[in-house]
Amino acid sequence: MNAIELSRQLFEEYGLPVLKAEFSQELPQIACGIAGRGSDSFGFDDEISRDHDFEAGFTLWLSDELEEKCGFRLSRAYKKISADFPDFSSGKSLYGTSEKGVMRISDFLRRHLGFPRLPESWQEWLYTPEYAFAEVVNGEIFLDESGSFSAIRRRLVEDMPNDVRLKKLAAAAVLMAQSGQYNFSRCLAHGENGAAVLALSDFARHTVTMFFLLNNRYAPYWKWSLRALKTLPLSGRETAGDLETLLCSALSAGDKALIIEKICARAVDILKKRGLSSSSDMYLESHALEITRRIRSREIRELHLMEGV
Repeated sequence: MNAIELSRQLFEEYGLPVLKAEFSQELPQIACGIAGRGSDSFGFDDEISRDHDFEAGFTLWLSDELEEKCGFRLSRAYKKISADFPDFSSGKSLYGTSEKGVMRISDFLRRHLGFPRLPESWQEWLYTPEYAFAEVVNGEIFLDESGSFSAIRRRLVEDMPNDVRLKKLAAAAVLMAQSGQYNFSRCLAHGENGAAVLALSDFARHTVTMFFLLNNRYAPYWKWSLRALKTLPLSGRETAGDLETLLCSALSAGDKALIIEKICARAVDILKKRGLSSSSDMYLESHALEITRRIRSREIRELHLMEGV
């Protein structure tokens, strides 16, 4: 049983009966579930990951108005409820913070995005890290009768301005080209083997970004990115497999260069099918320029080609 399943069980067995009995009027305005930082919110936790910052429970998200009305009473009720939970908790790391219990929606958004609301400008959409968005929309909502919190999560997935998405795709494309198609082999030619390894790592990072964007999803923090990549419906599993081979195998430099080109060709094929590029060039920088030409906003279009990821 992973943390999401455990959280749902605890909510249904311990939380929901109390909420129905003591907060029946407020319950339609409360969102309950699990989301946030950590492997547990992504469904990637296991026995190893539970050695730190693991806490059994769930979150109750409230509007600012509802928190003023009943937040204190609800927090006391949650403390009593959680006292009956089975003891699965682990020690805290230096920077670990709990996201279980009662929380304002605005505080949850501020903690992850840096502002207490949905993004309002293209700059907020462009420069907020993708892993921050992923932390807000991951996990699972068990109850949200009003649908307000679920709507916020849905809008974060669906409402990214198209020009911002194009800018991110263009930046990912040119950085894949620079790190993988160009600098990997060039570093080896210079005898800079360590730099070549860094180039592969950079290529993998920007490839993850590219394929998450092509799937209209947000890439999580780097240590879960390859695992999450495997779940994407559009070329996720094969791309994750290629990256694992690229990063972990003892293949020759020539064979690794072929894998890089294979991944880039896959990205080019999707970009062309989506109408985002018409170039026949296999070098991704050419496609970055093609994508940029499709950006309507002059202000965004004129940003540096590599800016945005």
